[in-house]
Amino acid sequence: MISLTERDVPSPVMVEDLRRRFPTERETDQLLLRKVARRDSGPYRRHTLAELSACLHDLLRDHVEGPFEIQNERWFTGGVSKIQMGFVLRWDAPGRGPSEDRMVLRMEPSESLNATSRAREFELLRLFAGVLPVPATYWIDADARWFPEPALIYAFADGVAKPAGATTGQVTGLGTVFGPRLRALLAPQFMDALARVHTFDTSAASFTTLDVPALGSTDSALWQLNRARRVWEEDRGEDVPLMEVAANWLERNPPPLDRVSVVHGDFRSGNFLFDEASGQITAWLDWERGHLGDRHRDLAWTTQLTFGHFDSSAGDYLVCGLVPLREFYTRYSEVSGLSVDPDRLRYYRILNCYQIIVALLGTAYRVIRLGKSHQGLLLARLKGEVAPIAADLRQMLTEVI
Repeated sequence: MISLTERDVPSPVMVEDLRRRFPTERETDQLLLRKVARRDSGPYRRHTLAELSACLHDLLRDHVEGPFEIQNERWFTGGVSKIQMGFVLRWDAPGRGPSEDRMVLRMEPSESLNATSRAREFELLRLFAGVLPVPATYWIDADARWFPEPALIYAFADGVAKPAGATTGQVTGLGTVFGPRLRALLAPQFMDALARVHTFDTSAASFTTLDVPALGSTDSALWQLNRARRVWEEDRGEDVPLMEVAANWLERNPPPLDRVSVVHGDFRSGNFLFDEASGQITAWLDWERGHLGDRHRDLAWTTQLTFGHFDSSAGDYLVCGLVPLREFYTRYSEVSGLSVDPDRLRYYRILNCYQIIVALLGTAYRVIRLGKSHQGLLLARLKGEVAPIAADLRQMLTEVI
């Protein structure tokens, strides 16, 4: 029996027991090992722009041929759990010559709401270059050789995440109202991008950070479930019987995989940028939760009520503020050519609720308790989302048990 305080500094015996009980992807396993190994390293310390700029200089010195200059370092907001610094690099770019490029440094805090892989995010951004509008990638520090924590550097992308002057969706991507004009322009691009992600030919690609689940197996579902169960046992500060009921049902009912798809993991409003004048999507961001598995994981995630709102005129619920729910699955199948299975969708709705509660009631609690993040107040605020999500989870379990 693991004590609630033992999770502040997990013992090797505890960690190995959880690894045995909840096997998951290799990259995920290493992320979680790193997280708990560094848990006793002290609270978060705010790094200055000068400190990160010095780290950036060291990385560039080892990767860039010829002279370079770093200018206009500044903090970027957004990304909830990541530290982001914008800067301009003046350098002799390969194939382009003297250049002045806007870039973004994206780095982990000492512990975040989601333990995710910068290397995986880097790999997926490169994979979808030319398929979707994604930022060009430059360098990766997967093992924190140059920076205090793992980091990646990619191109700055122009655009906004929500309309200027919007009073809704104060937390980016939650309940954003785009309005009729932008909705008409963005919705087709939104559906097309989701289809392109799920129909990407994974058989023609080679992967370094993503494990490939076997077709017809339950690997992908169980990897995602086991990741969440392991994090819950590492992080939680209380016993929640509902979570035990949910985990047991999810373990007994994983759907076999009918197609291996790239799963974005956080496909929603707030994670794409667009030009407000033209309504053109300029970049798809936040691939950090990406994996190979069941497309229904994305479909269940994207259609969560938290991300959308009801249309004040027609009364329809708009998925991510863009597409009426009653049309969403039909339009998805038309664009992608893929079917939507209600049973698989229900499984991943339940799993998504479970994962969200793990993050907000488990990890957020532990991160705040140990002072590991720069956004403790925001994480505390997000805990308020647990009650309605738990109510949804309880209702769905009542229907299937």
